Amino acid sequence: MTLSKALMLSARSRLLMPKVRSASAMHRGKWHDRAFSSGPSSGKVWASVDDAIEDVFDGATVCFGGFGLCGIPENLIAALRRKGVKGLTAVSNNAGVDNFGLGLLLQSRQVKRMIASYVGENKFFEEQYLSGELEVELTPQGTLAEKLRAGGAGIPAFFTRTAYGTVIQHGGNVIKYGAGGVKGGIVEIASEPCETRDFDGHGYVMERSITGDFSVIKAWKADEAGNLVWKGTSQNFNPDCAKAGKICIAEVEEIVPTGTLSPEEIHLPGLYVQRVVKGEGYEKRIEKRTVSSGSGQIKIDKRRELIIRRAAQELKDGMYVNLGIGMPTLVSNFLEPGVRIELQSENGLLGIGAYPTEDKVDPDLINAGKETITTIPGSSLFSSSDSFAMVRGSHVDVTILGAMEVAANGDLANWIIPGKMVKGMGGAMDLVSSDSKVLIVMEHLAKGGKHKLKQTCALPLTGQRVVDRCITDLGVFDFNKGQDVAAPTLLEIAPDTTLDTVKEATGFEFAVAEPLKTMLSE
Repeated sequence: MTLSKALMLSARSRLLMPKVRSASAMHRGKWHDRAFSSGPSSGKVWASVDDAIEDVFDGATVCFGGFGLCGIPENLIAALRRKGVKGLTAVSNNAGVDNFGLGLLLQSRQVKRMIASYVGENKFFEEQYLSGELEVELTPQGTLAEKLRAGGAGIPAFFTRTAYGTVIQHGGNVIKYGAGGVKGGIVEIASEPCETRDFDGHGYVMERSITGDFSVIKAWKADEAGNLVWKGTSQNFNPDCAKAGKICIAEVEEIVPTGTLSPEEIHLPGLYVQRVVKGEGYEKRIEKRTVSSGSGQIKIDKRRELIIRRAAQELKDGMYVNLGIGMPTLVSNFLEPGVRIELQSENGLLGIGAYPTEDKVDPDLINAGKETITTIPGSSLFSSSDSFAMVRGSHVDVTILGAMEVAANGDLANWIIPGKMVKGMGGAMDLVSSDSKVLIVMEHLAKGGKHKLKQTCALPLTGQRVVDRCITDLGVFDFNKGQDVAAPTLLEIAPDTTLDTVKEATGFEFAVAEPLKTMLSE
């Protein structure tokens, strides 16, 4: 890199000469000089995305900002693909979709290892992992955000309740399958056990922080000093990734002169940002374009409507609530009259509004389920690490999630079927590991009439003894998650359902409340 690659250097600036590694120097094991401006920081502005990533080297660890397809550095990703750099360790909440975002680097086989919380709808990601082609280090979403934040803050490790009692703590989760993939039955790389400690009667897992050789992020606006501003929920993982990288490269939609932005509107100080480049031709794809019909009517299967309406009765006026993806997202549509709650979305929004009308759809405003949404008066926006600080700090009153299995002692499994389905834990492990009330909503039986309420979970756990209450299409159960011998209690039964039907459909013994109420009877 030469100084001519940067634009608009101030003639009055003194030049400092810090040592920075380039791709070629990395291979030679030597350092080379690169000039930066110590005066007005216009020297941070780069002419093109290809210039900005020119020294990203094979085998680098790169922290990529974004959540789903919201706030992703699509131009810088395209430049990395053109460059052909290989063997990357990509740190990102997820990997986009099959043919967009980080999915493009997976397609071109440029990524060796993904450190992520969620596979989601990226079938190519899942296939590469199950075939043994790709190393995947699945990490709880809040832990991932904190690993990045802590890494950028010079904190090498931290303790968290998240994932205590799960395969993340115990080790043995498959990072890479050997020859023949999952069908070959050989595990080439497995996760190591984590150190644990007890604090105040709770088990904690020690997690190592993450720093990257580069951070590749996206912001809405920057000034020439590298100060960044985000729009909507596009902030998400971007600030945390920016701080964790030794060299932060930010692509933005607009660059303004230093001094144009007021100090109050700057989300990330330019101190964290080494390079800024203006992106061109943004596509800004939307994963789940969800719009309001305007009628206010919601069509739901009758069994699911029973579950959702009953769950809505759990929410009281003034509560802060996190709703998981799927059935839980519908609960807020059935609140009791006069009840107002604040919905928290782990991608960085407190105060979620209704789905937008078609003319109000904004790709920079989505919920944790990747659906387009709106804000409400009093809404606030923040980073992923701030979002999960709210969760881990038990500032959220209620969490509502779906489940694959719930055990008699309150264990929960809802994130993976080993060797078959790999969705990732997302934020679920974080959400169930605080002191917030955990409410599970699900159909009572799986396909084929198999039990989902079981004596013990057969699938890898999301959390150990974490479920407070489970609402199904057959009844409402309370769990005594802090007591070894106490059985769950059936509090309510669905209309037109017999107790014998519930017993046959349930894989554990349970007590029956006296009196046994009927769901939605009050």
